[in-house]
Amino acid sequence: MKKNLTHILTLLLLLTAGSAFAQRNCGAMDHLEHQMEMYPKRADQLKQIEQHTAQVLQSGSRSVNGTITIPVVVHVVYSNSTENISDAQIQSQIDVLNDDFRRLNADASDTPTDFQGVAADIEIEFCMATVDPQGNPTNGITRTATSVSAFGTNDGVKFNSSGGKDAWPASDYLNIWVCDISGGILGYAQFPGGPASTDGVVVDYQYFGTIGTATAPFDLGRTGTHEVGHYLNLRHIWGDGNCNADDFVGDTPRAGNPNYTGSPCTYPGPNSCNTGSGDLPDMFQNYMDYSNDVCMNLFTQGQKARMRALFEPGGARESLLNSTACGAAPAPTCNDGVQNGDEAGVDCGGSNCPPCNTSCDNGSNMTLTIVLDNYPGETSWQVTNAAGTIVASGGTYGNQPNGSTVTENFSLSSGDHTLTIFDSYGDGICCAYGNGSYTLSDDLGNTLASGGAFGSSESTSFCAGDGTPAPTCNDGIQNGDETG
Repeated sequence: MKKNLTHILTLLLLLTAGSAFAQRNCGAMDHLEHQMEMYPKRADQLKQIEQHTAQVLQSGSRSVNGTITIPVVVHVVYSNSTENISDAQIQSQIDVLNDDFRRLNADASDTPTDFQGVAADIEIEFCMATVDPQGNPTNGITRTATSVSAFGTNDGVKFNSSGGKDAWPASDYLNIWVCDISGGILGYAQFPGGPASTDGVVVDYQYFGTIGTATAPFDLGRTGTHEVGHYLNLRHIWGDGNCNADDFVGDTPRAGNPNYTGSPCTYPGPNSCNTGSGDLPDMFQNYMDYSNDVCMNLFTQGQKARMRALFEPGGARESLLNSTACGAAPAPTCNDGVQNGDEAGVDCGGSNCPPCNTSCDNGSNMTLTIVLDNYPGETSWQVTNAAGTIVASGGTYGNQPNGSTVTENFSLSSGDHTLTIFDSYGDGICCAYGNGSYTLSDDLGNTLASGGAFGSSESTSFCAGDGTPAPTCNDGIQNGDETG
């Protein structure tokens, strides 16, 4: 009897574990709450985005019409060969995104008659990036081997330093990370307005695309569709609360909780918030519910308006409209500001560009002046030499008053260096939250770098010297390697 009881208990545990992982679980709202605790300005950003959205929806006029195309980079972070999913599996997910956001999905016909009138073609498409941030050709996929067995939802997968992969510029790319999340989380996304360094979507490798490691009942790519919906400012249809909560969309019937509907996806399902005459059952077919992939088949007109408001002037995703990441990679030139082709340095050396200077007439004693914005605790900086070694650094400045000025003095050895200034939130030090700026100058009065309006970071290369002018062909003296 004891043996049979043990066997029964084991089966119950297995069934319980199986059912726990057979339900959709999205970490986007937990991720948002965590960011609200970490970043004081996160609440302000959300408020501004909602105010902008409301203004766009009330105005009725639109500056952005037609199809919007979003460049995508997929970062595959894997600890074993199974997690290193194929290019074909990645493409299957992009295909699903394009079908679902254009209402070209084969199961669009499964939308109940009650909801067909509000089902929408969002007119947003997705393309794999063909140009990387340095202007070089790419297939839009990065692959990073890691010793991290599972990442969770703490954004570790988004940084080289924690075994993941740094984001490409969020102003030009939708970053999607594919990894082992574990903990029953299928995926999570960052809502608009968060730090640029963590902006994008994370999906577990078992629920990405439609082939390979894609695992039923989440093997139709709808986890990706759901999370990109969050990235474009959609909430869960139950508003992550009870019947008094709202998803900020008028044409999704009020719901009091998530629906975990599975096949055969029978309609009508629950009506968790019956509001009286004309009320409709829960829209468990919506991509922003928790139903199994096979039951999801629509976004609504209201959700369309909310997503596309992000691309109107002043919107949080407006910069993506100007991205050239899906165009042709430009040929390297000697004045494009990046080291590419066979250049030995930025715009110098190689077969086409002038030789790189090895000396300069700048001084070696440096002064970095930083006017801080209203969040000094987000600002830091570093100087690296030609070997990439950090030779000077400072910040963050959380102990300094808002808008105050700090001055950093340091000396450098002769040679090429790079100053990089960082903002941990990703919105620079000017101009939304103060009028910050920075200037790097030497002891000869030369301004070597300056700025303030940037994203997560801004880098400027410069040469430090001993004050001795670099040899030229018209300085009237024999120097350098001149023979006369």
